[in-house]
Amino acid sequence: MPDALTKPYGMIAEFITANSVLHAAQAVRNAGFRKWDVFTPFPVHGMDRAMGLKNSKVGWFAFLGGVAGYTTGMLMIWFMNTVDYPIVIGGKPMFSPFSAFPPSYELTILFGAFGSLGGMLFLNRLPRLHNPLLKNKRFSLVTHDRFFILIECDDPKYSEVETRKLLEEAGCRHIELIEE
Repeated sequence: MPDALTKPYGMIAEFITANSVLHAAQAVRNAGFRKWDVFTPFPVHGMDRAMGLKNSKVGWFAFLGGVAGYTTGMLMIWFMNTVDYPIVIGGKPMFSPFSAFPPSYELTILFGAFGSLGGMLFLNRLPRLHNPLLKNKRFSLVTHDRFFILIECDDPKYSEVETRKLLEEAGCRHIELIEE
């Protein structure tokens, strides 16, 4: 039982096989929980569908970064050739998109990479300097051969008794309340 000084973070359930955690994830999703996650030592085929996850939004950040990079490259070369230092050479136009394409393409790749990295950090709420799960001794087994489901106490459907009952019915081996 948590004392008055500690705040409960969530309930963690341990599973032995990938198949058991997959079925438990479906049960947790079907129960209507929103703030929960699955931790496995390797990728489990079908887990995204079992958890009800949709496509990542990181691609949009990469796309917007790429558009910004391409636009930056074109505007930079246009500004340099027509406004900043215009030199007429053999009657050629001051700006040509054909000659501006290679640097714009490179900036598209660079800004797209920055957009995907920044989007991933933003969507994952990183950097997070502390996670209560890292204090738990059993949770360290996730890097070897155990599977875990965490249901956070902040979830609107969370009830300690009902959540424990759901996880027990899902076939977990061990249930523990994690504190902040």
